[in-house]
Amino acid sequence: MSNRIRADLVAVMSLLAFVLTGILSPAEALVGFSNSVVIMVAGLFIVGAGILRTGLAQMASNFVLRSAGDNENRLFVILLLIVALIGTFMSNTGTVAIMLPIVVSIAVSIKSTPSKFLIPLSYVASFSGLLTLIASPANLIVSETLAENGYKKLSFFEITPVGLVGVITGMVYLYFVRNKLLPEGKSRGNADDEHQLSPEKLAADYQLGGSLFRVRVPEDSEMVDKKLTELKTPENYQLYILKIVRRSAEGLNLLPMTYHEMAGPKSVIQPRDILYVQGKLENVERMVEDFDLMFEEEESEADELVSKQLGIAEVLLTPHSKLINQTAKSIGFREKYNLNILGINRQGQYVLSEPSKQKLRFGDALLVQGSWASIELLARETNDVVVVGQPQEHASAAAASGKAPIAAGIILLMVILMAFEIFPTVISVLIGAVLMILTGCLRNMDDAYSQVNFETIVLVAAMLPIATALEKTGGIMILSEGIIKTLGGLGSLGVFAGIYLLAMTFGQFISNTATAVLFAPIAMNAALTIDANPYTFLIGVAVASNMAFATPVASPTNAMVMTAGGYKVSDFVKIGVPLMAIVFVIMLFAIPFFFPL
Repeated sequence: MSNRIRADLVAVMSLLAFVLTGILSPAEALVGFSNSVVIMVAGLFIVGAGILRTGLAQMASNFVLRSAGDNENRLFVILLLIVALIGTFMSNTGTVAIMLPIVVSIAVSIKSTPSKFLIPLSYVASFSGLLTLIASPANLIVSETLAENGYKKLSFFEITPVGLVGVITGMVYLYFVRNKLLPEGKSRGNADDEHQLSPEKLAADYQLGGSLFRVRVPEDSEMVDKKLTELKTPENYQLYILKIVRRSAEGLNLLPMTYHEMAGPKSVIQPRDILYVQGKLENVERMVEDFDLMFEEEESEADELVSKQLGIAEVLLTPHSKLINQTAKSIGFREKYNLNILGINRQGQYVLSEPSKQKLRFGDALLVQGSWASIELLARETNDVVVVGQPQEHASAAAASGKAPIAAGIILLMVILMAFEIFPTVISVLIGAVLMILTGCLRNMDDAYSQVNFETIVLVAAMLPIATALEKTGGIMILSEGIIKTLGGLGSLGVFAGIYLLAMTFGQFISNTATAVLFAPIAMNAALTIDANPYTFLIGVAVASNMAFATPVASPTNAMVMTAGGYKVSDFVKIGVPLMAIVFVIMLFAIPFFFPL
């Protein structure tokens, strides 16, 4: 809670303490890293990245914004209702993974901070775990405990009335406290997007639209089957051919697809190619006439330099760069780095006419164009320039462009697999994650790995074995027996309240699954001992297990939003503890009302 040491490091240190004191063996301590919950969280980060990369998050956020209008209060309620609806049929972790990029996108669109929305997202997702039997592992655990002791399992919607009470309570509380308790200002966990230079912004800054043209190569043109080095367009026309677009079979696609190739000296012109030419209009007209080419109907827009294969980026010369006082042509910049220089920003003045012949100076910014791989290689492997912005992010977004319907189909498939329990939940999530990569919603495996928040993964994996340590040392049994002895005189409601409070307290430090596993047998034994209704006690355990609000380690969803929202541990305490107290009081009446003691 002091926040002096990162939460994941604290979790690992705790894990080591259990081993060094002999409470856990190394195998028991490390078992969390193979736990299905941890694998599922990693997979859900990849699924969430696919939603964001393809633009599906933006499309969904636009739909929600149209529904809510300009009213932020209405927007807040609609978002939480959507979260509750989705959470009815899938795990709270899956719900948050799907909604997190959408909510962040909405917050940015309305110029608000994601921190105003992400803790409510996590909390309502936890409440939604009480709406159906399959919505939370804790529900399934208590249902199985009932069956093991000769009672009828819970039906699909049996717990729903209690869940509705929880969802309504949570939404009302969050609606009134969100502007008072949630952190103000920009999200402390996210970089300011305004400083990230997108390809579109760069193209606009360098005013490329006026010097970029598209021409088509007819089948009878003299250019056909010639290499660019033979055409000598820079020498003869003061023009640079930057990109060639042609029809080609790509990957597993059965239909011809458009292929974008960076133009180089060895590029061979083929019939029906579209050439992207940089230079003055009169020079382009002269080349078109000499080679019987055809102008496309409209001049090329600058953002067409960005595609799945090719992109643009800005680079700055370092103080000791070997490029200073040299021309790009003299050092063979194009041949060495496989990149074209489109323009130079020299103290706010843009040089677009034959930039490769300009002698470079310290402080110059160069706008380069080429394959995304070449841009990323330049960012990693040279000390002469510094690539500005995040070319990997822009490359991934370009690769996934237009694939929002595919991402939506994958999400729908994953939800169906979860809802009908065709496979275990973790397998359904992994299927979704793999499909995101295979279908190109994520560019490659490196892109997928980069989207996994390993702080969250280590945090959850290192905390899971705490349940084993508590069980081995007998701490849980000592506390439960103490509750019966202490509160037994208050009757069944007193014992019920004690078990609920104990389960809720431990649920702040171990997963809801582990909490339910530990407390379901205790609740069953306590109910049978005092001749109370086991259903009341076990549903109390299910509810208490899902009330994981006071710490970021209480639930994987809290850990997921902690980084994205830039929260501190104190934020969860400040918002979660009052909510837990309110829900506890309400549930003392609601659960016995629907399931009499």
